[in-house]
Amino acid sequence: MRRRSPGSPGPALLRQELWARRRALARIALWSIVESLPVLLSGLLVSAATDRFLARDVGAGLALLALLLPTAAAGAVATNRLFPWLAALVEPVRDAFLAEVTKGALLAATRSTTRLDTTSVAKLTAQVQTVRNILFGLLRTVRQVLFTFVAALVGLFLLAPVVASATAVLVALAFAVIGLLVPKLAARHRTLLLAQEEVAGRAGVAFEGVRDAVACAAQQRAAAEVERAVDDEATQALALARATTLTRLLVFVGGQLPLLILLVATPWLLRSESLTVGEVVGAATYLLVSLEPALQRIVGVVVSWALDLVVSLRRLGEAFAEPEPAEPDGLPAPDRYDLRVDGLTFTYGAHADPVLDDLSLTIDEGDHLAVVGSSGIGKSTLANLLAGLLVPSRGAIRLGGVDVTRLRESELRRTLSLIPQEAYVFAGTLRENLTYLAPDATERDLVDAVAAVGLGPLLSRLGGLDARVGTGGADLSQGEKQLVALGRVYLSPARVVILDEATANLDPVAEARAEVAFAARPGTLVVIAHRITSARRAERVLLLDGDRVHLGTHDELVRSSNSYAELVGRWDAGGTATASRLPARPG
Repeated sequence: MRRRSPGSPGPALLRQELWARRRALARIALWSIVESLPVLLSGLLVSAATDRFLARDVGAGLALLALLLPTAAAGAVATNRLFPWLAALVEPVRDAFLAEVTKGALLAATRSTTRLDTTSVAKLTAQVQTVRNILFGLLRTVRQVLFTFVAALVGLFLLAPVVASATAVLVALAFAVIGLLVPKLAARHRTLLLAQEEVAGRAGVAFEGVRDAVACAAQQRAAAEVERAVDDEATQALALARATTLTRLLVFVGGQLPLLILLVATPWLLRSESLTVGEVVGAATYLLVSLEPALQRIVGVVVSWALDLVVSLRRLGEAFAEPEPAEPDGLPAPDRYDLRVDGLTFTYGAHADPVLDDLSLTIDEGDHLAVVGSSGIGKSTLANLLAGLLVPSRGAIRLGGVDVTRLRESELRRTLSLIPQEAYVFAGTLRENLTYLAPDATERDLVDAVAAVGLGPLLSRLGGLDARVGTGGADLSQGEKQLVALGRVYLSPARVVILDEATANLDPVAEARAEVAFAARPGTLVVIAHRITSARRAERVLLLDGDRVHLGTHDELVRSSNSYAELVGRWDAGGTATASRLPARPG
């Protein structure tokens, strides 16, 4: 992961991305200077032309005014040249923020024990687009306004220093007051943004559970909760509007008051010969045509956009993944691969009933264990605990005698692999997907893995190992995605493999082929079974049955456990005999 500079993550990432594209920024600044030349010369040329007209030199006056045309043309060319550089700056920044938000969402999903809030993720993604739009608007519009403002001030100083000095003082006063108001406005912007997120979250929950709300006649209560969030958002929006209104008064101080002072002082300036009539007209041109409209846009639009940008950046920064620290010291992977579970207890909350309570068992190296039980009994939770994705509430899990929480993360992942039901396929070729965990795999290794897990038909359909698949395997069926995930881990160096319903979307024959292949592979295999045939193929079976567990072979549990016998009976009554076409277990 990229290293970010110190500070709030959102603004820090923006600074980093802008600095990385300083060449584009320099080009934008240079073309902006050219673009502002008509403003810089406007007052000077109008002043000189006015004095020529008063001197009855009409030709010279018209010639001076005609000089505005080539400067305007140069400004138009500069504006046209700016857009490619704006795109070269804005689009990569948008992509960088999307990448960071995505990493943060994925990390939150892997760490969370509850369902991912997709409405919040969607809101954050929308905020990334907001940042992109605001940044483009600032660079396109505000850049032009600011350069116009500076060019007008410079021209005014060249034309009428006394008027420029008074104007600069008033403008500085206006900007100072704006600076004092910005923290308050930023706080109100953030409060409004959070209120908007609350509306999205409450509405999403209400829509998702609408059938349940209707079923228990709670529509009014659910609607009232959403309505309260909407009312709070409206209150925060009104408070922000009131605070923003104060900035409008500053336009008068910095933009209109200097013009008023100039008009009042014009008789004295002319009598004292401090300015000529042309210079008064030129100064008024700068104030009326350039400075006052620019300041109005700065206060009215720029302040709002800039605050939106800062608040959105900080809010997005809260969703970024933390920078990856150097891997902490930990123990290396052991040289044996037995799993020992001692007094394992796990709850999803401080006051929740334990999903697993004081579970102890040993899974010997090379063992083939099937875990069965009713839905929601804790099978997937056990798989996540064995894989080190969840931390036990009490007890310990040891791999080769070493507590998995003390192993180096990188070595734990190389040694132990979990394949969940929700298989993920990377964008790229099938070869790249299969060798992701085994980059040094040979062509012979690939051929063996394809044959072992039954990937041949998929390769034939797509055109071989170098066929490309889309992100998430959009062009693959759920079963084909599972086959790719199985092949990926089959090639890996992992010596403990946990299949958490990783074959749920395969037919019984394909499931049996995959399980037989993994059982014949060196190492330990744990299968979270969704078909009883998986238990028949296993050397041992662990039955989770409420607060009781039963461990033994399939035949032993049929004889000793009524719960297991009933489970087998229900499955056999379903009449699925096709799974028996392959041997019960390797060897």
